[in-house]
Amino acid sequence: MNEITQAVQLFENGYVCSQAVFAAFSPDLGLDKEQALKIGACFGSGMRKGEVCGACTGALMALGLKYGESKEKSNEVCERFLDEFESENGSYICNELLGCDIKTKEGVEFAVENNLFKELCPKMVESAAKITKKII
Repeated sequence: MNEITQAVQLFENGYVCSQAVFAAFSPDLGLDKEQALKIGACFGSGMRKGEVCGACTGALMALGLKYGESKEKSNEVCERFLDEFESENGSYICNELLGCDIKTKEGVEFAVENNLFKELCPKMVESAAKITKKII
């Protein structure tokens, strides 16, 4: 199973977006999958505040494992990833992607009622994983 399929499957199996993307790439980058799942646990839903999409955060953690020894290279791949993700999806900010403010109870209710976490978020996980695979 490739990393893209694995990331989507992890998300659909109940892991948050950041965990799903990071854990799909981590074993080939020298980090145990279980450790990656723990590290990525607090970054889903834009760090629970609707900030940078957790799928992007997971991708950036994976890219950091691959290119983090060079500040210049890690900055380059970070900017490339975020630019490509934004170009493909319109934003890399969770609240903007969802069209609601998930810092609020009403925003979360809106997202749940409109199946955004089940319909939109898997697409963001897939997009983040595809871009990460292309960069790596």
